[in-house]
Amino acid sequence: MISTAAHMPPNPLALPLSRKYLIFGVLAFGQFMALIDIQIVAASLNDVQAGLSAGPDEISWVQTAYLMAELVMIPFSAFLAQAMSTRWLFAASAALFTVSSIACGLAWNIESMIAFRAIQGFVGGAMVPSVFAVGFTIFEGKQRALIPAILGMVSVLAPTLGPTVGGIITDTIGWRWIFFINVAPGIAVTVLTIMVVDIDRGDRSMFARIDWSHLVAMAVALGGLQYVLEEGPRKDWFGDPHIVMVAWIALVAFGLFLERSFYSRNPIVRLSPFRNRTFAFACLFNLVIGFGIYASTYLVPVFLGRVRGFDSLEIGTTVFVVGAGQLVSTVIAAWASNRIDRRIVIAVGLVGFAFSLWLTSFLGSNWGFDELLVPQLVRGLFVMLCIVPAVNMALSAFQGPELRSASGLFNLMRNLGGAIGIATVNTWLGDNARIQAARFGEALGSGGRGAQDAIAALAQRFGAITPDPDHALLLAQAGIARIVGREALTIAFDDVFRLMAWMFVAALVMVPFCKALPNEAPVSPADAH
Repeated sequence: MISTAAHMPPNPLALPLSRKYLIFGVLAFGQFMALIDIQIVAASLNDVQAGLSAGPDEISWVQTAYLMAELVMIPFSAFLAQAMSTRWLFAASAALFTVSSIACGLAWNIESMIAFRAIQGFVGGAMVPSVFAVGFTIFEGKQRALIPAILGMVSVLAPTLGPTVGGIITDTIGWRWIFFINVAPGIAVTVLTIMVVDIDRGDRSMFARIDWSHLVAMAVALGGLQYVLEEGPRKDWFGDPHIVMVAWIALVAFGLFLERSFYSRNPIVRLSPFRNRTFAFACLFNLVIGFGIYASTYLVPVFLGRVRGFDSLEIGTTVFVVGAGQLVSTVIAAWASNRIDRRIVIAVGLVGFAFSLWLTSFLGSNWGFDELLVPQLVRGLFVMLCIVPAVNMALSAFQGPELRSASGLFNLMRNLGGAIGIATVNTWLGDNARIQAARFGEALGSGGRGAQDAIAALAQRFGAITPDPDHALLLAQAGIARIVGREALTIAFDDVFRLMAWMFVAALVMVPFCKALPNEAPVSPADAH
């Protein structure tokens, strides 16, 4: 009798509420740890670059390698959870994430750092969608209604706080500790997962039936897409033969991925959740939301570093404000999503997020903490009104293995939106900065005597420093060029934020096509597996 009971599938809904909260807390913390590492290096890239003697084109791959590998693991995690069980997948993910974090901290050159970051992103990616599936499986009723708000807050707060945490750590104890800081939490998550998480059983026989062509096609398609998005802004997109080649390889791999998804007997990723129209629209919303969250989180530190010359600590403390707004927004979103039509909630969220981006589109070259306070607070307040109803719309209708697949695909869309967003705003920023600089040049040229008088007056000031009038003139011209470059870049940032605001307004078109959902879709214990 004891042996039979030991092999019976557990019933997660029958667990004591305190045990459910403990399981969920452990997994949510693991997810937070994996997500914060996406952006923890954002404010510290200059320090990492100097420490590893890396070039400006190489250092961006410290983030790109992580995102690229994580993109592959997120949809793959649903298969692994069924094969290994949630307990052993999450424990292995946390343990390997800890080991790879140590390796990142010990990296001796840029090549080793990029390799270790790719491993860190791949093994950590399994923790991200697993928590969503577990939350919708072990809770019901009022407790289950809080899951989208809590996990939505973690999903948004972690990348937002990444630059702040990274900046503080780098400024106080050195950039290598932004990786070593994961060791103690990683060990704790690993041990606690093994001890307390027992909600399903794995089917090891799935490994013998794995469709390797499907897995390789997915990895090549997503990895190739990430490469094109990362390198495109710097290499004139399809004007570069390497970009064209990788894009074609990724496209062919994506075609094979789709073919295997539909016709393989044991597909790595099941696309069946997309048959649900509401899920499909929720994924589109998540793509747009990911675009906005990651792009805005990326742009503000870049502005503060390139235009204002802020160091990592100053950048971190300036962008911290968004997190405070998100904490307040979580409570509002949790309350609203259970009392108001979720389509209305997400519409309000999209409008509010667009408004925050519009406020940021009036950036001046002297903007700092005080000027960015209100736009960032507004963004933090409204972002959760986008996330929470989207999670509910995406996952409420699914159960069991299909819930895991839906969670993986939904989270993939957010990260994919972020990758597309960063690449797109980089392109917009570069193009608009060149256009604005050309306009400044035309204005100075047509200004005639006024522009020449300004340069002459500045040269006269530099004359007090150097006796050579030609040198003083060169210094004056360089000073004017720096001012023009700074102001052109500032206007380019304004243009990018304004374009993003219109994109969120345009996303409102999808809201009427979403199907109204009941506030609770109960999951029976039998179906949960």
